[in-house]
Amino acid sequence: MRVVALAGGVGGAKLAAGLEAVLEPGELVVVTNTADDFELWGLRICPDLDTVMYTLAGLANPETGWGVRDESFDALAMISRYGEDAWFRLGDRDLATHVLRTQRLRAGSSLTEVTAGLAGALGLRSALLPMCDEPVRTAVKTPEGLLEFQDYFVRRGQRDEVLGVELRGIDGARVPEGVEAALGAADAIVLCPSNPVVSIGPILAVPGMQEVLLRSSAPKVAVSPIVGGKALKGPADEMMRTLGHEVSALGVARMYEELATGFLIDRSDAGEGPEIEGLGMRVKTTDAVMRDEGDRARLAREVLELCSDLGAR
Repeated sequence: MRVVALAGGVGGAKLAAGLEAVLEPGELVVVTNTADDFELWGLRICPDLDTVMYTLAGLANPETGWGVRDESFDALAMISRYGEDAWFRLGDRDLATHVLRTQRLRAGSSLTEVTAGLAGALGLRSALLPMCDEPVRTAVKTPEGLLEFQDYFVRRGQRDEVLGVELRGIDGARVPEGVEAALGAADAIVLCPSNPVVSIGPILAVPGMQEVLLRSSAPKVAVSPIVGGKALKGPADEMMRTLGHEVSALGVARMYEELATGFLIDRSDAGEGPEIEGLGMRVKTTDAVMRDEGDRARLAREVLELCSDLGAR
């Protein structure tokens, strides 16, 4: 079964790893959000892309879900000694990724090409594709003014009320040929349990992306990142609330109403199932929390079962 997963952040990375564990090598393509990318000390940092890449490579820090396990921070300590504000924690091995990415981009390679090279060197069995090759940057509107996403998310600890989201550069973005080909050939498409506003939202906002998705006859199954009225990780619940969305599995389903044909929710949200089905989606209820590798694989199998029930090609 050829599966394309749309992912960003720790939740998306975990389900992508579960899908890879239950599929044959080469059957999974992960399309990752790049709107949270930014420049730091002259380096191109791709947080969502790297979180997925490190997770699929078995290198991710199990305590945080991001970064590299057993990491050292000697370079960051030296940067601090020089008087820089080391607010974004770049580990020594993680730093190598950003140095090489930046070098190769400046030499003329596309982000798709650079990602393929880095992922291949780490031994990924699945294809990892950025949502676009053009730079797109998320900015967050707050009562304090407009903040770059990583300023809001990391430097300020997500404490600001989110009044709106801007995707700078999105009008100039295009669906990469590899992404379009993967979606066209997919037997199933999965929207991972990532933040629907700033992880999945930017992927869907790439001009032409929704049209490519809707042309596909493959089942499109979304997994709710909201369980029991709360986000499992990150600010998705608060973002949804301040942007006027109901903070619930139903609220997420409404955001994907025109796209998803199936929706997987946690048992604690089973009461919302009938209303979600009223949106035209087949609902499957399960334990949607991924505590370990076993949970990731189990949830992935249940997602694929729902895809099969919907008639995976």
